[in-house]
Amino acid sequence: MKKEDCYYLGKITRTHGLAGNVILKLDTDQADHYNKLEGLFVEVNGLLVPFFVEKQQWSRDNTKIVYFKNANLAMAEQLVNKNVFMPLITLPELTGNQFYYHEVLGFEIRDEQGNSCGTVKEINDQIAQHYFILDLQGKEVIIPVIKDWIVEVNRTDKIITMQLPDGLLEVYTTPAVKDE
Repeated sequence: MKKEDCYYLGKITRTHGLAGNVILKLDTDQADHYNKLEGLFVEVNGLLVPFFVEKQQWSRDNTKIVYFKNANLAMAEQLVNKNVFMPLITLPELTGNQFYYHEVLGFEIRDEQGNSCGTVKEINDQIAQHYFILDLQGKEVIIPVIKDWIVEVNRTDKIITMQLPDGLLEVYTTPAVKDE
Protein backbone atom coordinates (compact mmCIF):
# COMPACT_ATOMS: atom_id res chain seq x y z
CA MET A 1 0.00 0.00 0.00
CA LYS A 2 1.35 3.42 -0.96
CA LYS A 3 1.11 6.35 1.43
CA GLU A 4 -0.78 8.44 -1.15
CA ASP A 5 -3.53 5.78 -1.16
CA CYS A 6 -4.00 6.17 2.59
CA TYR A 7 -5.01 8.73 5.17
CA TYR A 8 -3.51 9.45 8.57
CA LEU A 9 -5.58 7.82 11.32
CA GLY A 10 -3.47 8.55 14.37
CA LYS A 11 -0.39 7.58 16.34
CA ILE A 12 0.64 4.76 18.62
CA THR A 13 1.58 6.66 21.76
CA ARG A 14 2.75 3.94 24.16
CA THR A 15 2.53 0.32 25.17
CA HIS A 16 -0.19 -0.89 27.56
CA GLY A 17 0.62 -3.75 29.93
CA LEU A 18 3.05 -6.58 29.23
CA ALA A 19 1.11 -8.59 26.63
CA GLY A 20 1.94 -6.43 23.59
CA ASN A 21 -1.00 -4.03 23.67
CA VAL A 22 -0.52 -0.49 22.39
CA ILE A 23 -2.39 2.76 22.90
CA LEU A 24 -3.63 4.21 19.60
CA LYS A 25 -4.60 7.88 19.69
CA LEU A 26 -7.02 8.53 16.80
CA ASP A 27 -6.94 11.89 15.00
CA THR A 28 -10.60 12.06 14.00
CA ASP A 29 -13.87 13.82 14.69
CA GLN A 30 -15.76 10.58 14.00
CA ALA A 31 -14.27 8.08 16.43
CA ASP A 32 -17.35 5.85 16.28
CA HIS A 33 -16.46 5.04 12.65
CA TYR A 34 -13.50 3.07 14.10
CA ASN A 35 -15.39 0.90 16.60
CA LYS A 36 -14.28 -2.29 14.82
CA LEU A 37 -10.82 -1.99 13.29
CA GLU A 38 -9.75 -5.16 11.50
CA GLY A 39 -6.42 -4.00 10.18
CA LEU A 40 -4.36 -0.88 9.67
CA PHE A 41 -0.99 0.25 8.37
CA VAL A 42 1.85 1.38 10.61
CA GLU A 43 4.62 3.51 9.12
CA VAL A 44 7.92 1.77 9.82
CA ASN A 45 11.10 3.19 8.26
CA GLY A 46 9.05 5.04 5.62
CA LEU A 47 7.06 1.95 4.60
CA LEU A 48 3.44 1.16 5.43
CA VAL A 49 3.37 -2.22 7.14
CA PRO A 50 0.01 -4.01 7.56
CA PHE A 51 -1.03 -5.11 11.05
CA PHE A 52 -4.15 -7.11 11.85
CA VAL A 53 -6.12 -6.29 14.98
CA GLU A 54 -6.98 -9.21 17.23
CA LYS A 55 -8.47 -7.30 20.19
CA GLN A 56 -9.43 -3.70 20.80
CA GLN A 57 -11.31 -1.60 23.29
CA TRP A 58 -11.94 2.08 23.85
CA SER A 59 -9.83 3.63 26.57
CA ARG A 60 -11.08 7.24 26.31
CA ASP A 61 -12.51 9.48 23.62
CA ASN A 62 -10.40 8.92 20.50
CA THR A 63 -8.05 6.48 22.29
CA LYS A 64 -8.07 2.71 21.84
CA ILE A 65 -6.14 -0.13 23.41
CA VAL A 66 -5.15 -2.38 20.51
CA TYR A 67 -3.61 -5.85 20.43
CA PHE A 68 -2.24 -6.97 17.07
CA LYS A 69 -2.25 -10.62 16.01
CA ASN A 70 0.96 -12.38 17.06
CA ALA A 71 2.11 -9.34 19.06
CA ASN A 72 4.45 -9.29 22.02
CA LEU A 73 5.89 -6.58 24.25
CA ALA A 74 9.12 -6.24 22.23
CA MET A 75 7.16 -5.68 19.00
CA ALA A 76 4.79 -3.25 20.73
CA GLU A 77 7.73 -1.21 22.02
CA GLN A 78 9.02 -0.89 18.44
CA LEU A 79 5.68 0.63 17.36
CA VAL A 80 5.60 3.45 19.92
CA ASN A 81 5.50 6.92 18.27
CA LYS A 82 4.70 5.42 14.86
CA ASN A 83 2.02 6.93 12.63
CA VAL A 84 -0.98 4.80 11.70
CA PHE A 85 -2.79 4.93 8.35
CA MET A 86 -5.91 3.48 6.74
CA PRO A 87 -6.73 3.04 3.03
CA LEU A 88 -8.67 5.96 1.51
CA ILE A 89 -11.37 3.55 0.36
CA THR A 90 -12.35 2.97 4.01
CA LEU A 91 -13.43 6.59 4.50
CA PRO A 92 -17.18 7.14 4.62
CA GLU A 93 -18.41 9.24 1.71
CA LEU A 94 -19.14 12.82 2.70
CA THR A 95 -21.93 14.85 1.14
CA GLY A 96 -23.06 18.45 1.11
CA ASN A 97 -20.49 20.97 2.27
CA GLN A 98 -18.41 18.46 4.20
CA PHE A 99 -15.17 17.27 2.59
CA TYR A 100 -11.89 15.57 3.28
CA TYR A 101 -8.84 17.71 2.71
CA HIS A 102 -7.27 15.24 0.27
CA GLU A 103 -10.53 15.21 -1.71
CA VAL A 104 -10.51 18.93 -2.59
CA LEU A 105 -6.92 19.26 -3.79
CA GLY A 106 -7.19 20.75 -7.28
CA PHE A 107 -10.63 22.26 -6.62
CA GLU A 108 -11.18 25.90 -7.57
CA ILE A 109 -12.28 28.30 -4.82
CA ARG A 110 -14.70 30.99 -5.95
CA ASP A 111 -16.37 33.86 -4.15
CA GLU A 112 -20.15 34.29 -4.24
CA GLN A 113 -19.89 36.49 -7.35
CA GLY A 114 -18.16 33.64 -9.20
CA ASN A 115 -14.68 35.20 -9.18
CA SER A 116 -11.85 32.70 -8.95
CA CYS A 117 -9.74 32.88 -5.81
CA GLY A 118 -7.38 30.19 -7.09
CA THR A 119 -6.93 26.43 -7.12
CA VAL A 120 -6.31 24.46 -3.93
CA LYS A 121 -2.74 23.20 -4.05
CA GLU A 122 -2.54 22.19 -0.39
CA ILE A 123 -4.23 22.63 2.97
CA ASN A 124 -2.29 23.51 6.09
CA ASP A 125 -3.75 21.68 9.07
CA GLN A 126 -0.67 21.91 11.28
CA ILE A 127 -1.94 24.87 13.33
CA ALA A 128 -5.21 25.59 15.11
CA GLN A 129 -6.68 27.57 12.20
CA HIS A 130 -6.52 25.41 9.08
CA TYR A 131 -6.24 27.18 5.75
CA PHE A 132 -6.36 26.61 2.02
CA ILE A 133 -3.17 27.40 0.11
CA LEU A 134 -4.25 28.39 -3.38
CA ASP A 135 -2.52 29.11 -6.65
CA LEU A 136 -4.04 32.19 -8.32
CA GLN A 137 -2.23 32.72 -11.62
CA GLY A 138 1.16 32.03 -10.03
CA LYS A 139 0.43 33.92 -6.79
CA GLU A 140 0.01 32.10 -3.50
CA VAL A 141 -3.30 32.95 -1.82
CA ILE A 142 -4.20 31.85 1.71
CA ILE A 143 -7.83 31.53 2.82
CA PRO A 144 -8.88 30.16 6.22
CA VAL A 145 -10.93 26.95 6.19
CA ILE A 146 -13.99 28.19 8.06
CA LYS A 147 -17.12 26.05 7.87
CA ASP A 148 -19.47 29.04 8.01
CA TRP A 149 -17.77 30.64 4.98
CA ILE A 150 -18.37 27.59 2.75
CA VAL A 151 -21.51 28.13 0.68
CA GLU A 152 -21.30 25.08 -1.61
CA VAL A 153 -18.99 22.19 -2.46
CA ASN A 154 -19.61 21.13 -6.06
CA ARG A 155 -17.80 17.81 -6.49
CA THR A 156 -18.86 17.42 -10.12
CA ASP A 157 -17.29 20.69 -11.29
CA LYS A 158 -14.60 20.68 -8.56
CA ILE A 159 -15.58 24.12 -7.24
CA ILE A 160 -15.94 25.37 -3.66
CA THR A 161 -17.97 28.57 -3.36
CA MET A 162 -17.16 30.65 -0.29
CA GLN A 163 -18.60 33.75 1.32
CA LEU A 164 -15.41 35.72 1.91
CA PRO A 165 -15.03 38.86 4.02
CA ASP A 166 -14.77 42.10 2.06
CA GLY A 167 -11.19 42.92 1.19
CA LEU A 168 -9.70 39.46 1.73
CA LEU A 169 -8.78 38.91 -1.91
CA GLU A 170 -7.72 42.50 -2.49
CA VAL A 171 -4.71 41.81 -0.28
CA TYR A 172 -3.47 39.50 -3.05
CA THR A 173 -4.68 41.37 -6.14
CA THR A 174 -3.96 45.02 -5.31
CA PRO A 175 -0.43 46.21 -6.10
CA ALA A 176 1.51 47.46 -3.08
CA VAL A 177 1.77 51.23 -2.85
CA LYS A 178 5.18 52.54 -1.93
CA ASP A 179 5.55 55.55 0.32
CA GLU A 180 7.59 58.29 -1.24
